Amino acid sequence: MANLTTNYMGLTLKNPIIASSSGLTGSLKSILALEEAGVGAIVVKSIFEEEIIADTHDNLNKMHATGFIYPETMEYFDFDEMTDPVSSYLKLISDAKKQVNVPIIASINCVTADGWPSFASKAEEAGADGVELNIFALPSDMNRTETENEKLYFDIISSVAENTKLPIAIKIGSYNSSLARFIKKLSETRASAIVLFNRSYNPDFDIYTFDYNASHVLSTSSDLGFSLRWIALMSGRVSKDLAASTGVHTGEAVVKQLLAGAKAVQVCSALYRNGLGYVKSMLSVLEDWMQEMGYKTIDEFRGKMSQEKSYNPAAFERVQFMKYFKDRDSDF
Repeated sequence: MANLTTNYMGLTLKNPIIASSSGLTGSLKSILALEEAGVGAIVVKSIFEEEIIADTHDNLNKMHATGFIYPETMEYFDFDEMTDPVSSYLKLISDAKKQVNVPIIASINCVTADGWPSFASKAEEAGADGVELNIFALPSDMNRTETENEKLYFDIISSVAENTKLPIAIKIGSYNSSLARFIKKLSETRASAIVLFNRSYNPDFDIYTFDYNASHVLSTSSDLGFSLRWIALMSGRVSKDLAASTGVHTGEAVVKQLLAGAKAVQVCSALYRNGLGYVKSMLSVLEDWMQEMGYKTIDEFRGKMSQEKSYNPAAFERVQFMKYFKDRDSDF
């Protein structure tokens, strides 16, 4: 039988499929169901930085209202009153750790490095096995330079690293004029892993009602190629673990990302479309393929198709369709 275990951000996973942060990981019931379905780890639904800051301000206001406004008097404050959303999130982590055996990774959706990084230490106290920082700064401000946009990421990582010993994963988007260099710089921080890529909110609107709404919330299999390219390009060129996200909808896609060099894959949309039981189907494809190819462990083939090990390195950097259309001329 093939051994599906993998090591990701210093954690031993029984298999490389991680349930990514989403509504599917936002309750104890769903977390238990995901473990039963067979995932190797679970990233709890993200708590947003704005929620943490708002909750902090609310609790400080409560302290002022009770007259406990000095640090030395905080021990007399009833912290049981500190409920949603932070306490609820930490309770979910604590409850999950008591009932599941797979790693539980906290997730924070970040936009600044101010006022909230100590939350990571609270997640550590609650029992989290790691923390994933989902950082996405849309480079739409024409007054901010590339250097200023990138600095945000490193400031957040530094601030969180000062507040926790937990392994840190950085989940990033692809908006960067020098993405390879940026990923390389991220790998030189205290982060243990880099997730390529997060899925951003895409706005749309109704042309009759003029209401705004979301577009293409779920990924499709056709989205696989972009993350596959960058996993293959960066594998072996950075010292930290890489995880693939977006477009992983089949067991074959899992195999491809591992061949490209990923330590793990994050799955979400495929589970929304096919149900949690689909995890077993994806794992079955992976295991059957390994047995057919004669691989006993994932490490035996991980990165085999990365650019670093490829017989045709240019394949990953070709961005035009010239060859595709040339080969199909006879079809027209």
